Amino acid sequence: MKGTAVTGTSARTDATPADISADDKALRILSTSDLAGIDISLTDVVDVVEQAYRTLADGKSANPRKLTVKPEDGHSVSYAMLGRDGVREVVAIKTSYKHGLDRSRDEQHYYTTLTIYDDVTGLPVAMMDCGRIGSLRTPAVSALLARECAPPGSRSALVIGTGTQGRLALPFLLTTLPDLDRLMVYGTHPDGLAAVRERLHHYFPERELEVVDDVRAAAADADIVVATAGQHTPAAVESDDLKPGALSILVGHGIAPSTLQRADRVIATSEAQMKVTGTDMADADGNFPAVDAEFPEVVAGRAVGRRSADERIFAYNSGLVVTDIALGHRFAQLAIEQDLGTRVSLWQ
Repeated sequence: MKGTAVTGTSARTDATPADISADDKALRILSTSDLAGIDISLTDVVDVVEQAYRTLADGKSANPRKLTVKPEDGHSVSYAMLGRDGVREVVAIKTSYKHGLDRSRDEQHYYTTLTIYDDVTGLPVAMMDCGRIGSLRTPAVSALLARECAPPGSRSALVIGTGTQGRLALPFLLTTLPDLDRLMVYGTHPDGLAAVRERLHHYFPERELEVVDDVRAAAADADIVVATAGQHTPAAVESDDLKPGALSILVGHGIAPSTLQRADRVIATSEAQMKVTGTDMADADGNFPAVDAEFPEVVAGRAVGRRSADERIFAYNSGLVVTDIALGHRFAQLAIEQDLGTRVSLWQ
């Protein structure tokens, strides 16, 4: 399945309020609440993310491997990712820190930021909470993976997990695959299940959600399985649970290593990142099967997503910082137009 052309907002838009001079080094800080008030469509998000992949595949952007720090007991993890978007002409660094991985979700602490600089003027654009960026970017990537790699005529999807990444998974899937008509979710948190239902009805009020209790039986009926659960999930869908032709997309947890190890075809947003962040999917000797194609090349039409209707495909969805940069810059544009945020004279 060949991707559609990007039709979203132009990448480079200079939206600067009149009261800000051309050499102003003040840093615009965009908080969680600032970003929450910005309206953006799912289609806009998908277009921005797709454009970021195409730009990377064209060699116009840079996306170095992320740096990772994790203590021996595994109670926390931190990442740093630097990148450059060659169409938007901005550079940015994203930091991510999660504490309490050995505890329940309610006891964990998570902080992530994105700082963007204009590589034409050399001035700062904004520093923002990256939570909403990630909550939109990741399901948008899964939706693009589904568009390119799902079996022909797909009608059913199962989302495993009801956290941040699970709540928008179905609305984004419907954005790229509107013919899906059986929408299933598996989760163990009642509040999370309610949030998945609310988000689906917010964007697609006419669609119904099916909550499943037997996740492996549900996987056997699904054309697309998106695993977004936390590491403590009891779900562990095996390769044998999947029907011929199924696409399984790994974002968090919920599917077993056999779905990767026995896949007919493996697609990854980044093979290098899969080997760094997906170690729980390796075989007993710590090895991974070869990646058949990286997703930016698929989006750009230089590699094939799916070759046949009955091959089981495993797709690894790891965040590439160029997608965060592109979407973060889009939010910064909208925030500047609305004069949101707090400007701080950090370097004065």
